Amino acid sequence: MLNRVISIVFLSFFLISSMLLYIVALGIWLLTVPFDRRLHLLHMFTSFWGSLYLWVMPAWSVSVSGREHIGKKIYIVVSNHQSLLDILVAFRIFFHFKWVSKSEIFNIPFIGWNMRLNRYIRLVRGDKDSVQRMFRDCNEAIARGSSVYIFPEGTRSKTGQLKPFKTGAFSLAWENKLPILPIAISGTRDALPKHSLNFHGKHQIRVKVLEEIPYEAFENITPDETAAMVRARIVKNLDMS
Repeated sequence: MLNRVISIVFLSFFLISSMLLYIVALGIWLLTVPFDRRLHLLHMFTSFWGSLYLWVMPAWSVSVSGREHIGKKIYIVVSNHQSLLDILVAFRIFFHFKWVSKSEIFNIPFIGWNMRLNRYIRLVRGDKDSVQRMFRDCNEAIARGSSVYIFPEGTRSKTGQLKPFKTGAFSLAWENKLPILPIAISGTRDALPKHSLNFHGKHQIRVKVLEEIPYEAFENITPDETAAMVRARIVKNLDMS
């Protein structure tokens, strides 16, 4: 019963704060869009917005390590995907990127509208035309100086075990000759399992930003081989306890 009450209070705070914070985000967009071609300031505010929900939930203890591996360059960022919390957790890193996310999320009031303001990148699963548009949008974001963040599993894992990585992110890195920045996220699945919005007690959530994989490390291998290499590196750094 207590867990359900905590969930209701948290979701109520989430809804009310989203309305207010969207107004702030819209103001930032209006003031900065003429000169901020990457929408960097808006993304930093969005990172604060996402992090806020982790800060107000004391049962979710989030630690981030490896920020020193992030250089002043453009990356293709990839991580495992266990839970909706992964999105909030990634914002805790506080560096600039554009999400690739399923198109349904962009229709959610306030949250999705803010994603549109940020020029995050939409993808309709299973739609070949959408995939091509996604690649064009990613290339445009890269040309404007933004990193691109992709979950190469394609969807959240139900078991916590990593699914095979799709090759799109790695083809994008190869075509643009960009380094890959792998991130290992642990603990989010137990904190907020797939298809659940209930509170599940105290959990340690760990985010590890791994060393970048330079273009030279995969320029002569296939995207499938690159995907397998990066997946193995992330698996090695997951906390499976």
